[in-house]
Parts: sequence; C-alpha cells; structure tokens
Amino acid sequence: MKLTLLGSGDAVGTPKIGCDCPQCLHARSTGIQRLRTSLLIEHQGRHILIDSTPDLRQQLLAHNSPHIDAVIWTHGHYDHFMGFGEFYRVQKVPEVYAAPPVLRYCDEIFKFLPHVSHAITPYTPFDLFGLEFTLVEVNHPPVCTCGVVVSAGGLRIGYTSDTCADIPRKSLGHLHGSDLLFIDAIVPPHYSIAKHMNYSDAIRLAGELGAGEFRCVHLSHMIPWDLPHTGRDGETFCYTDV
Repeated sequence: MKLTLLGSGDAVGTPKIGCDCPQCLHARSTGIQRLRTSLLIEHQGRHILIDSTPDLRQQLLAHNSPHIDAVIWTHGHYDHFMGFGEFYRVQKVPEVYAAPPVLRYCDEIFKFLPHVSHAITPYTPFDLFGLEFTLVEVNHPPVCTCGVVVSAGGLRIGYTSDTCADIPRKSLGHLHGSDLLFIDAIVPPHYSIAKHMNYSDAIRLAGELGAGEFRCVHLSHMIPWDLPHTGRDGETFCYTDV
C-alpha cells in the first residue's frame, strides 16, 4: 500500500493570495505550495481518494494522473469536496462514500454529475479493494465531520484533517495506536481556533494516541515550513506487508 499526501494546506492554501508573510514569501520564491489537504491511497492497482479538493486537477496531474476508483468525503466544506467536478469528462465518475448528512449536502451540489453514492454509518467498517475503512466522528462544528481509519492486516492509518481536540472517546479508541496519523494543526501554538487544533494541540493528541508516526495537515500559511512533523505536499508512505 502506498499513501500520497496530495496536499497539506487549509482552505486558503499557501502561499495565500496577496500575503507577504515570511511563509508566503518563501513559498513564492521557491515554488513550493501547500495545496488543500487530501490523501491518495494506492492498493493492488486501485486508487482511493480521501477528500476531493478544489486543487484536485493540479494534484492528480502532479502524480501521473491516476484513475480514481473511489472517493471518501469527510465533510461538506468547500475545500474538502468541491474538486469532485474535475472528474467531468475525464474518467468514469468514481463512487463516493460518506456519512449520510455529508452525502445529502454534497450530492445536492453535484446533482449535475451522475455518480453512485454510498451512505456509511460512522463506526461501521466497510471494505474497498482489500482495505477496511471506518468513518469516525470528530468535532468540527457546525457540520457533520468524520475522520477515517484505514486497516489492513495489522496496519492502521488514521486521518482526521478537520477537528478540534475534543474528539469523541469512541473515535479516539479507533484512532489510538495508529501506525501513521494525519492530524489537523491549522495554526501555530499561540493561536486558538474553536473548530480546529493548533500545532500544540496536535502534538499533544498524537502523543496521547500513541501514534507510531504522524503528520500535521490542514496547515495555514501561518505555520513555519520547518516545524517538525508537518506534512509536505507529495510526501509518500509505503507499506509492503499489506
């Protein structure tokens, strides 16, 4: 199994348009970016996408234009699902999996694009191409939002993206002991945003969950480029035993 972090940024991305902060200046001078956060999973020749961001076309072109076999939506915020329209006239539109409230909202937006949707009850495992997926409720008010746990053999991958630190205990149980954890860390430690975690929150929670390895994602332009454990666009993780 191969995982590729297609993007590590927040809804705005880095560099932010019109911003001259040190992070944005560095991004423009070096050509690096933080596209909107999304994860690509490749297993046995199949490709599964967690969240379809507005940067989807750019992200897929940068990674050899893989055929996407399934999409999982975590929630109905613009930066996490609006790129689904990029499948129009490009490939057979992939089937979508999400919690029922997420599907009701997102499917209404994409009613012009015929596709098959699967409503998945949180905490109910489902199989895709030899991998087990479980949606777990997180806390990102005011919308229904889920993290994703991917299991294969003894391997477990946790993905939270958007959430504050007050995650339901049942979800923490599913995320505990993840071999690799992707976790929301939108702002530096001295900032506080009610529906997201800051960098300190993320570091603390990753430690409490006993993650073997973790990457902070959904990073705003305020996050310095050299902070430890921050995800980078295009970073890959390979597991040969599954």
